[in-house]
Amino acid sequence: MNFSQALIALAVLGSLSNASRAATQADADRLGNDLTPVGAEKSGNKDSTIPAFTVPSKPTGNWSYGKVREDFWKYKDEKPAFVIDASNVDKYANNLAAGQIALIKQVKGYTMPVYPTHRECSVPDFVAQNTKDGMLKASIAKDGWSLENATLPGVPFPVPATGIEVIWNWMMRYQGVGVEWPDGYTYVSPRPGGAAPIVIRWNQQTYYPWARKGQHTPEDEQGLHTGIFYSYSEPAALAGQGLVQRYYYNKDTDSFYYFTGQRRVRRLPAYAYDAPAIGYDNQYPYDMNYVFTGNPDRFDWKLVGKKEIFIPYNELAMQRFNSKLSDATLPDLVNPALRRYELHRVWEIQGTVKAGFRHTTPTKTLYVDEDSWLVAIGDDFDAQGKIWKVKENYIAPEWEIGACSLAAATYTDLISGRYIFDMTVIGTGKDLKFYSPGATDPRFTSSFYTGENLSAISSR
Repeated sequence: MNFSQALIALAVLGSLSNASRAATQADADRLGNDLTPVGAEKSGNKDSTIPAFTVPSKPTGNWSYGKVREDFWKYKDEKPAFVIDASNVDKYANNLAAGQIALIKQVKGYTMPVYPTHRECSVPDFVAQNTKDGMLKASIAKDGWSLENATLPGVPFPVPATGIEVIWNWMMRYQGVGVEWPDGYTYVSPRPGGAAPIVIRWNQQTYYPWARKGQHTPEDEQGLHTGIFYSYSEPAALAGQGLVQRYYYNKDTDSFYYFTGQRRVRRLPAYAYDAPAIGYDNQYPYDMNYVFTGNPDRFDWKLVGKKEIFIPYNELAMQRFNSKLSDATLPDLVNPALRRYELHRVWEIQGTVKAGFRHTTPTKTLYVDEDSWLVAIGDDFDAQGKIWKVKENYIAPEWEIGACSLAAATYTDLISGRYIFDMTVIGTGKDLKFYSPGATDPRFTSSFYTGENLSAISSR
């Protein structure tokens, strides 16, 4: 074989390694056997530091919405097994993401309290059944990124072969038909040398039309997979402004914004990807929400494989809505007393911006929990390949929907030294509210998430 032939052979092998492997009946037969109903390994690891999957999380006592969830969690009295800090970070480096190591080494006083691992994130039975029924049908379209033929609500690719399949498992995570933040905060730490943070108060509803009981496809609801309504209440300069967004399986996001000064709704066609979110001092590129959100079409997603990583998990402390925001927000970091890390198996995927496109962070690494398909950690790299932003989602069980969700998130800019504590109900006096299938609230219908409706309900 000559040199040119060798290059061709390597190119073919490389293309095959990134090609999608169709799921087989043998894969489907593993669900509920050696794999959980959504594709995680049931067994623990060889060191017994990750236990086998157990029964779904349930509250103790008579918890109901409006009561602090943490008070009804059976592990609420646990203490950290150990704490990772600058003195011992190298000892645990094999189980840390690169961004976590950078945070510990760069941010003074940054620590990670590590607790025993509990694997109780599950899904309702009808979601598990749809996952099994649909795994041989779901596919990625010829454009390389759109989702087709999925059976929803369910995990489209419980035995993934490519990075884009893992991305769609994340985007199709079961959260009920809707999630409401009756009140929420986003905290942006002060500029270096400054003392005044940016504190934004808002309310939000998120709607998942495919999450009703039964079997639904990406072709339903004109291809809408998520609707978002977001309205500012503080500070005064932003109060009354609002946003509606419509996310689709195979086309660009629709964004409509109500400007109080103009008393008009404007369409914002470029309000996606790395466009800066309004009001956040250019610290918040839009697709950073919950580590990664929006269309995945501008990146090539490589499936690196599985790792064992300390990730934020069972973070019920992040829903202490009866606490003060100042209890959580320290000058350079979120209070470690509220952060809980556990060792879990995660899927590692790497996104690289496609030729012909641009992005302020052209390389991304995401770590996705195998049990819940929730993104736990994300590292963003700049054009020189240096870690720029470190992002974490705080995963917690939400008992009313029988699944885990995200209680809050943190994004740290290693260059500016600032951090954002986002999507939190701490300090609001009101908990996150999840709506199970069958909810009749008119805010959880596709007609609510339109520019016309935004104009009708905006009054200031």
